[in-house]
Amino acid sequence: MPGKKARKSNAGKSLVIVESPAKARTLAGILGPSYEVRASIGHVRDLPKSRLGVDIEGGFVPGYVVPRAKQRVVRQLREAARDAEAVYLATDPDREGEAISWHLVQAVDLEERPYYRVVFHEITADAVRAAFRHPRQIDMRLVEAQQARRVLDRLVGYKISPVLWQKIRRGLSAGRVQSVALRMVVEREREIESFVPQEYWTIDATLARAADGAEAAARFQARLVGLVGKKKLEVSSESEAQRLVGLLRGAAYRVSDVKKRAQSRRPGPPFTTSTLQQEASRRFGFSAKRTMAVAQQLYEGLALPGQGQVGLITYMRTDSTQVAEVARQEAREYVVKKFGAEFVPASVRSYRTRAKRAQEAHEAIRPTSVWREPQALRRILSRDQLRLYGLIWERTVASQMADAVYDQTTVEVVAEPRSGDEHYLLRATESILRFPGYRRLYHEAREKGPEEEPPALPELAPGDALRLLELTPEQHFTEPPPRFSEATLVKALEENGIGRPSTYAPILSTIQERGYVTRDGRYLRPEELGRVVNDLLTEHFPDVVDLGFTAEMEDELDEIARGERPWEPVVQQFYAPLEEALEAAANAPRLEELTEERCEKCGRPMLLRWGRFGRFLACSGFPECRSTRPLPGESGNAEATDERCETCGAPMVIKSGRYGRFLACSRYPECRETRRLLNKIGVACPLCGGDIVEKRTKRRRLFYGCSAYPRCKFTSWSRPLEAPCPSCGGLLLASPRGRARCSQCDWRGQAPAGQPPAEREKLAGTRA
Repeated sequence: MPGKKARKSNAGKSLVIVESPAKARTLAGILGPSYEVRASIGHVRDLPKSRLGVDIEGGFVPGYVVPRAKQRVVRQLREAARDAEAVYLATDPDREGEAISWHLVQAVDLEERPYYRVVFHEITADAVRAAFRHPRQIDMRLVEAQQARRVLDRLVGYKISPVLWQKIRRGLSAGRVQSVALRMVVEREREIESFVPQEYWTIDATLARAADGAEAAARFQARLVGLVGKKKLEVSSESEAQRLVGLLRGAAYRVSDVKKRAQSRRPGPPFTTSTLQQEASRRFGFSAKRTMAVAQQLYEGLALPGQGQVGLITYMRTDSTQVAEVARQEAREYVVKKFGAEFVPASVRSYRTRAKRAQEAHEAIRPTSVWREPQALRRILSRDQLRLYGLIWERTVASQMADAVYDQTTVEVVAEPRSGDEHYLLRATESILRFPGYRRLYHEAREKGPEEEPPALPELAPGDALRLLELTPEQHFTEPPPRFSEATLVKALEENGIGRPSTYAPILSTIQERGYVTRDGRYLRPEELGRVVNDLLTEHFPDVVDLGFTAEMEDELDEIARGERPWEPVVQQFYAPLEEALEAAANAPRLEELTEERCEKCGRPMLLRWGRFGRFLACSGFPECRSTRPLPGESGNAEATDERCETCGAPMVIKSGRYGRFLACSRYPECRETRRLLNKIGVACPLCGGDIVEKRTKRRRLFYGCSAYPRCKFTSWSRPLEAPCPSCGGLLLASPRGRARCSQCDWRGQAPAGQPPAEREKLAGTRA
């Protein structure tokens, strides 16, 4: 018809459906013009948001709907499938990907059409073409396991969350796995708070061979460890330490034994999802969410010169440490060529997965080609992409390298006091790297900083007489267990069999976004709200937040995936005790506390309650009296600043509101002056002299503008620098790789010393 755009026909072509546009572009470049590749943009069906969506009486049947935001996508996919010769569902190779494929069949009406499931763990030409040569049907066992997980999570979220609303405040949420993670963080914090330090002392002796002169003496330190032939000596007080120092000061010292042996250190296995998240956290400070977002980009493919869209790593949601034989041989060939034959072991290395309840459905995370070195991609990848790719590449190559070999020396020294028959044992150790092996390429990061090597020892032999140069007693106290970091919490979840590779990042994100937990540096600290929520859940829903119960539930989901049991009885077995707990919790009192404060309007006692922005005082006469006021002295309720109110001149304070933090007059409610809280960067505006501040667009992209907007309209995507241009004195703007450019002349050069580095993600705009 005139005026109507003709629909593009797919006659003679096959339709391929994936989740993301980036993955679609990479596949299109591999498959060629005979295939039309479309993206579903994630799930196309889900449980409704406005209601439970699960028929409990009818066997827990889920009532899926196509969300309004996905209706256009589904319509377009249905039209594309109408003329297609065949439809290939190429969603991710895990349970969730299998479920997405099944939902696509239902939503796009593919039952009457030829459709196939294709699975590949790396987006390379060989892997993709092999998958399309061997398509299969959708594995309903995996679909049902994912459906059981979704139904269980919905039952917990939609049944328990309203209890939190009634007993604490609206807007809170509970989750089947997130609540277990919250419990672990809260209990660790309470363990730290209740920890009682125990005093202990160490005594170090600085010694030298008696035969050496004073100038030529080679000093070394040995630590007191116990009595000769007896158990370790515990020194728990200063008086005991001083008594031992007195005995050792006049003692005769000799070397009793020197033990030398070679110690081999084997490289770690290639990354799984959890170990990648842990290492990226320790090394770069990445959150689990950030790690997975960058890994997704590397997996789905990036444009390489002359190669088109190429997937750089294998699938990043895995608990397996296995690597394909061809990839292991490729790594060995690379090591021989780059470092020499002595840097590969005699046989190919293989690794056993140690994770509890690992499914091992995929390979470990590895580069799709070790010949694609990180340095060759420096100008192509973003800073985060390059760092994560380099980490994955180094770990994979190192896993096929030879052991690092150390010469380990242990020297035992006997101290013989002048009085008494008891002899004391001191010990010194030395570790010297003889052959670097895999450490030539890769060092695993540590939670508490780099590993310290013991100091070197002089040449000693049994029977050598020694002379004492110095005794150093030092007081110590035992330390509580450290707070969880994201890395150590992921490790603990994995060790306890809680969650799966695809859930670690969402778990950590959720407990922080809900305000239950905050990051203090790299460590996770529970907020007061998180403690309150955890205590209520632990009291009324002990099974839901029990580590063992949750781990057993993961086992049962695995059994469903293996076809060993149907999914409905598993859900019924979980829901029956949950229903009883819900009835008991409904009769529990609201979580509020009577205070000595009095209502200014009606004189009734005020109650301490929880609100959206923290604790506050509310009249006990509600709803007849709706008087409320901030809680006096509540930490975080208001933060003092140097700013002054433009209306009354009183100091301004920082408060938190619905749309974030803002400045408010400290005389509220007498004065209701408020204004935006600006993040100044310490640089003056070149147009009006005002302060330049950080701002964000609606899409959360970072830029810089004048605080006097709209009167002054200065803006910049690049970060302004404090130092003036050395050529014209104008405003300098940060450029990538530590360089700068002038905004008013043609000067380009190295950024002045002391200026903050221009991170690429800040220059390009932070992704939402």
